[in-house]
Amino acid sequence: MNAVLRTLVVLVSLVVAAPVLAAPAADVDLVKQRVAKVGVLRGEFSQEKQVAGFKNPLRSQGRFVLAQDHGVVWTTLKPFPSEVVVTRDRILSRQRDGSSRVELDGRQQPAMRSVNAIMFALMSGDAQALAAQFTVKVEAKANNGWSMQLSPRSAMLGKVFTGLKLQGDRYVREVEITEANQDVTRIHFSGMSETPAALSAEEGGKFE
Repeated sequence: MNAVLRTLVVLVSLVVAAPVLAAPAADVDLVKQRVAKVGVLRGEFSQEKQVAGFKNPLRSQGRFVLAQDHGVVWTTLKPFPSEVVVTRDRILSRQRDGSSRVELDGRQQPAMRSVNAIMFALMSGDAQALAAQFTVKVEAKANNGWSMQLSPRSAMLGKVFTGLKLQGDRYVREVEITEANQDVTRIHFSGMSETPAALSAEEGGKFE
């Protein structure tokens, strides 16, 4: 199963029992002011996962499309082509050659809406949305940069993550996820583009 999908499946089972808490008094306004508010954002990613007990990390790379009104298309190109599409209502994972397909329907699992919202918030740097599930510590950086350190607010989420870190400026540039088993995933985003401002027919079709 795709690693992104596997993490989301685990989150679904935990968010069911996790309370949604009011945002803390962290200063999230700085991030809100610095992160671009765009309808469609495209870019590339490289991901490195260091599994506890193994010397060499697992690496992958690809591209993504983040559409605020639709969802996220996460296309892995290396080492094995695959694709994960996340919308408000579902998560769809498939091999690029169409040989396999896994779909989770948010209408059957309402908690998935919360999980998907977390994924959107991580990729778009939505500090206020993240503050509903995490304690947020914000730090201003030079050149309009910023960093956020996130700690799970519920024991249930704490069973999956011990912490998350985000860094960026106009865009989210890096995400670091430390799991409870001490596996660490680092995702670096690059080549971001806000144009064209609308989805192509091919891109739009992935959300249908």
